[in-house]
Amino acid sequence: MKKTNENRDIEFFYEIGQLRLINRMWRRFFQSETSNVAEHTLRVIWVALALAKKEKVVNEEKVLKMALVHDITESRTGEVDYISRQYADLKEELAINDMLNDTVLEEDFLEVWKEYEKRECIEAKIVKDADNLDVNLELMEQRIQTISDKFIKPREVLVKPKLYTKTAKKYWSLISTADVHDWHVLGRNRFNEGDWKKKSKK
Repeated sequence: MKKTNENRDIEFFYEIGQLRLINRMWRRFFQSETSNVAEHTLRVIWVALALAKKEKVVNEEKVLKMALVHDITESRTGEVDYISRQYADLKEELAINDMLNDTVLEEDFLEVWKEYEKRECIEAKIVKDADNLDVNLELMEQRIQTISDKFIKPREVLVKPKLYTKTAKKYWSLISTADVHDWHVLGRNRFNEGDWKKKSKK
């Protein structure tokens, strides 16, 4: 007896939850914590939205859907790093079909995933740019690990020229020169607004 759409929807929800348990494989090079697939996806969504705004892309819903779906096949295929992908035979199309089969999301997201893989529309290019920018953001966060330099320099030569949008290229340069601690050092904190703020002399 074929399962109802509602049952498949629930199964899908549980499977998506597994993405938080799938570590990005390059953590073996850093030998420290790196983002899992769910965490990576969350930041890709926000970066993609920012790129879409700056690039004046109207269809933000499509950008959001592509960012949401861009890596979910890793629930089935696993996540591979730059070494593993030389040997792994990832059956991503089979994975996405099996994951979405008979769910209420199948029609919309299967089509969006296929468009993303082609990298032809501006939305797909923006999401791929966001995907690459997230990697650089994490590399900058890992600066205390000296091996990050081994990745940053080659990516300047091999990945930066492949960015599609002007905004992504600008963000790339800003990421490379930004201090990863500015968000909390320059923002509201105990030093400038809280209980550690120096009392002004009258």
